[in-house]
Amino acid sequence: MIASTLITGLALGSMYGLMALGFHITYAVSKTVNFSQGSSMMFGAVMGYTFMVTLGWPFWIGIPAALACCAILGLAVERFLVRPFAARGSDAWLMATVAGGIVLDNIILFTFGKEPRSLPSPFVENAIDIFGAGAYPLQLIIPVVGLAIAMALTIVTTKTRLGKAMLASVQRPEAARLTGVNTQAVIAASFAISAIFAGVAGLLIAPLFNVSAGMGVVFGIKAFAAAILGGISSTWGVMIAGVLYGCVEALTTAYIGSSYTQIVSFSVVILVLVTVPNGLFGRAELKKV
Repeated sequence: MIASTLITGLALGSMYGLMALGFHITYAVSKTVNFSQGSSMMFGAVMGYTFMVTLGWPFWIGIPAALACCAILGLAVERFLVRPFAARGSDAWLMATVAGGIVLDNIILFTFGKEPRSLPSPFVENAIDIFGAGAYPLQLIIPVVGLAIAMALTIVTTKTRLGKAMLASVQRPEAARLTGVNTQAVIAASFAISAIFAGVAGLLIAPLFNVSAGMGVVFGIKAFAAAILGGISSTWGVMIAGVLYGCVEALTTAYIGSSYTQIVSFSVVILVLVTVPNGLFGRAELKKV
């Protein structure tokens, strides 16, 4: 039972971590986040279902097409819901992104329907034995994908010119512009990447939890909790926190009951943040006054 529970928690937690990476990258580049990240996850799953099931496209076309739609969505969020307010120094983008997510959820509800639908996958057809516990191959694939993306993001931000340009856009925006970095384009790209991460999470988790217009709401809240818990400025911090959050959630459900899952998991988040205000792996920022 412990093995089965931990496998479930690892898969869920890696999905939370993937979405939390989306919060991390926009915060690292622009000090803003997309609070419609859960809706981006749902959008990726819905578009994947539309392309691969409704239209019958093969997965090697349907998945990239769904992620491209997510990227366009991320660009639209940055352009219309974040940039106008951030340019004026206003924090109204907080509410604008929340409202944008609600609008998108309802548009999908009216067009896609409210009934959950199953996204077929060859990785959830037959369970395999892991230490005496049954698990679908997809539950093992999700952590591998999550960790691979976290590693790739770390390499890009620390070793490549694009990554350095992204960090320079927030650390020294004026200096970055003087060296030829298009800071606005870099910020827009971070929102596109953020939405792609959410779309990947949606496509991975959909075969296990079905596709519906409201699937991203709770997942988005939990992913943001993981981002804050790990320290939103830390790439590996948010990923590890997502995995830990998923394991705590799975263990609570298995041994105490699903009625207590949200109480215990969010209480753990509160207790950790009271003790470590910047998150498990976050660092306090130094400000000149």
